[in-house]
Amino acid sequence: MVVVGAVLSGTLVYYHCAYRNSSIVSLFADVFIVLLCSLAILGLLFRHMNVAVPVDPLHWQISQDSATSFFACLANTLGAAESVLRVAATGHDKRFFFKVVCCLYVLSVIGRAVSGVTVAYIGLCLFCLYKVVENSQTSNIGLPIFSGRRDVRNSLQDNN
Repeated sequence: MVVVGAVLSGTLVYYHCAYRNSSIVSLFADVFIVLLCSLAILGLLFRHMNVAVPVDPLHWQISQDSATSFFACLANTLGAAESVLRVAATGHDKRFFFKVVCCLYVLSVIGRAVSGVTVAYIGLCLFCLYKVVENSQTSNIGLPIFSGRRDVRNSLQDNN
């Protein structure tokens, strides 16, 4: 269900930014306006129906452990990227250096040919496809096309 929500959200962001030629700031402004109007309408509806909605602000806060683990993950990712570029910049490993230069050049060409929103949307779609295939392999359900498996029972019956 999360994958479907991510694809739908990505599609809406792609449409808003790529086809309407709007900025990401405009997208966030539109989203906040819709959320504000929806909450106002729900508030008026609940007040009209005499429904009390308890709001606990502490319930909506993120814990200190969650914040620490999020920023630790972010710091580790940036540190790994920085160390890869630092090793490539030393030039001791020529093959690795040329691989990094080629990857950066390809990313530069893609960035000039296609908008960043399009690249982000393609990445989101590929990530969601990867998650679907990964989940289907761990739960041993359908998708034999992607997993490279055949139905052995049907192939044995065809041979007889």
